[in-house]
Amino acid sequence: MLIRRDKPFDLGYNNIVHEDQTGMDFGILKLKKDQGFADASAKERAFLLIHGDVVFEWGNRKAIVHRKSFLDQNPWCLHVPARIAVNIKCVSDEAELSVSQTDNSVAFDAHLYSDEECRSEERGKGTVNEMATRIVRTIFDYSNAPYSKLVLGEVINYPGKWSSYPPHHHPQPEIYYYKFSPENGFGFCNLGENVLKVKNNDTVEILNDASHPQVSAPGYAMYYIWVIRHLEGNPYITPTFEPEHLWVMQEDAAIWPAK
Repeated sequence: MLIRRDKPFDLGYNNIVHEDQTGMDFGILKLKKDQGFADASAKERAFLLIHGDVVFEWGNRKAIVHRKSFLDQNPWCLHVPARIAVNIKCVSDEAELSVSQTDNSVAFDAHLYSDEECRSEERGKGTVNEMATRIVRTIFDYSNAPYSKLVLGEVINYPGKWSSYPPHHHPQPEIYYYKFSPENGFGFCNLGENVLKVKNNDTVEILNDASHPQVSAPGYAMYYIWVIRHLEGNPYITPTFEPEHLWVMQEDAAIWPAK
């Protein structure tokens, strides 16, 4: 399902996705200089800095984090369990964060994931004439946060290229939140047999094990945050690729036009 955002976000927290379908709440926190935000929700939460300079405070800890470009720099993300009080203050002209939440009764230690901790991979390189080369950033998943009910990361989709490719699917629900550079850009999200045109600040709910490859229009870099909710007894580990399209990932695949 596509959730379109046709106007700028309001200052403060803007809820986009409710847990009814995905098991997750998702929204965007927009702050101006010296504006603060306090939260002590009864849910597990992840505050991902998209851009700006903010002060995070949680427990007896405090940290100032910076991010100028969501395309060129890895993210910072504060990940906390239920009922841990979090305070965020903007110390730049403005700042924007995504907020992902879900029910989780497991108590775990809060963690501020730095830009250096983020696993950044260039996937697809050397295949399909580089048409699916993209950057995939994983902040935390089952391998480094097995206590979490979430998996969180980002994708940088180069202009005119594909990501989430070859087409793949998984039963666990997922959310994609998009930004484009320049902001008037667009791309396409494939959900099973349906194709959605996506624009800056749009959000898509991926449900019902739908396959979901993505493509951006030439000239426009497409960025999206991806957050997955583990199912009870069935955590997300790896997706299932559509077997009829796996051949394209072979380095010697016969793709027209031949190099």
